[in-house]
Amino acid sequence: MILLTDGLRDRLLANGRRRDVDHVPVVKFFNPFGAGVWLATALDEDGDLMSGLADIERPELGCWSFTEMKAIRLPFGMGIERDILFTGDAPISVWVEAARRTGSIREAERNLYQAARARTPNI
Repeated sequence: MILLTDGLRDRLLANGRRRDVDHVPVVKFFNPFGAGVWLATALDEDGDLMSGLADIERPELGCWSFTEMKAIRLPFGMGIERDILFTGDAPISVWVEAARRTGSIREAERNLYQAARARTPNI
């Protein structure tokens, strides 16, 4: 799987040039076998240092190496995956608060999407 399409990379790089903004996450990466979720909001010009919300043991706002994340080897020859259905919808500050309150990005995602569905009238 391609972890970063050209379009996603362009959006992350553009966000990286505007650090003063509460960006919506552009892409979600995850470990399909267990712990590890990353919501990336920006990419430095070097094309490697990503920033956003990462959750290995607990959610933390910060930076990580895209190269190192891509190099993670999992059982059955698998690696880290990109959630192709992910839509950030809310700024990273909302994700941070929800993840800290629930203890994980995965639980925060469930809660945020449930709340969004409750606000949307059935058509």
